[in-house]
Amino acid sequence: FGEDASPVGPLRTKRFTKDTLSLIEKLPKIDAVLMTHDHYDHLDFKSIRILRQKVDTYLVPLGFARHLEHWGVDKSKITEFDWWQEIKLFDLDMIYTPTRHFSGRGAFDRAKSLWGGWVIKSAVHSVYWSGDSGYDDHFKLIGEKFGPFDWGFMECGQYNERWDQIHMYPEDTVLAAMDAKVKYAIPVHWGAFSLALHHWKEPITRFISAAEQKDQHFLTPAPGAVVDMKMKNTNYWWTSYE
Repeated sequence: FGEDASPVGPLRTKRFTKDTLSLIEKLPKIDAVLMTHDHYDHLDFKSIRILRQKVDTYLVPLGFARHLEHWGVDKSKITEFDWWQEIKLFDLDMIYTPTRHFSGRGAFDRAKSLWGGWVIKSAVHSVYWSGDSGYDDHFKLIGEKFGPFDWGFMECGQYNERWDQIHMYPEDTVLAAMDAKVKYAIPVHWGAFSLALHHWKEPITRFISAAEQKDQHFLTPAPGAVVDMKMKNTNYWWTSYE
């Protein structure tokens, strides 16, 4: 929720929207926060500083806890996960799943922690959060092991031919959702920061085109909207902005 996704130095990567940190202060007490990896657009000091007063449990990748402990989070609240490791929290099964990505927040800690996604299953519903990833066969494996999913929050944005091994093109996002047996795909990772050379609307435009061609159902809730599993309509909210 922080306003910047750059580590240090004069060059900044500003968030499109403003005052998002204030959203955390309005949230109620939080049972658990699930983290995918430690890149700056996913792990933010200012966000954690506010969250640590509200959160009971942090579920994080292997090697990730050192960041939170350094920022004052109680060690007893943090549980680290390897790929495929599971935990039962209340009536939910949570499984940390593999992705094709990387981790690191500086020049000397690359791959010092793990990266991945999350499966969250109850007796009634199932959700998949893809995490940042290039397209690969792990999506099909996750679908075979844990699918089908009611919703899949699928990475879609910040791609380039120079790093297509670690971020998907929108067309790959649709294929990944199909591989994972996602009923309704929700494209994420495209409306917060500009971390690539494409226009900020290009990912969602290409995603919708590909999803319609492949008959993949999708949802696009507006930022900050509260939605539930009954939602079936698509909100083209970005068309109101330049």
